[in-house]
Amino acid sequence: MRVKYNRVSTLGQTGNRFEADTDKYDLVLLDKVSGTVNFRDREKGRELIRLVQDGLVREITCEEISRLGRNTRNVLETLEVFEEHGINVVVRNMGLQSRPNGEKNPIWKVIITIISSLYEQELNNLRERINAGKLIAKQRNVIFGRPNGTNESYATFINKPKNKKALEYLKKGRTLREIGKLLKMSTKTVQKVKKVATKLEMI
Repeated sequence: MRVKYNRVSTLGQTGNRFEADTDKYDLVLLDKVSGTVNFRDREKGRELIRLVQDGLVREITCEEISRLGRNTRNVLETLEVFEEHGINVVVRNMGLQSRPNGEKNPIWKVIITIISSLYEQELNNLRERINAGKLIAKQRNVIFGRPNGTNESYATFINKPKNKKALEYLKKGRTLREIGKLLKMSTKTVQKVKKVATKLEMI
């Protein structure tokens, strides 16, 4: 089976830009999720992994390597799963294949590692710009966070929908960072969920 995997970052994006690819595929999968979410935690990502593990896939195509994640570790872990099952991975914007004609491409892993690192550096640069913006805002007396004097009971806090979901992930052994990315919340808040849940003997 030849599979095309596409990803767009927001629900507002339709994926129409992928129509430029006129190749024929047995299956086309589209995830509408941030690239910072672990590939296995994406709906279509999980589906693709299952198909791979069932031995139903021989080739996977993506437009660019960032579609598989912008974190070097996540990208390489995903590609290693594909490699273990002897799948040819095609990156269209580079004209690069991992197993052209069924044989390993010796420069594949070197190139993928370099490119993944570049994408990760872009994210780091973005975080630095965000932090610099916050610093400037603080210097202008912009106040962040909950107003002083605001009280909230442990029960009210832990029963908020997103916090309840964070608690579920904590019970499954997910790390604070993973939960933060999945739920788009700060690791500080996830840490508070863990602390409150511990006090309430929920974990």
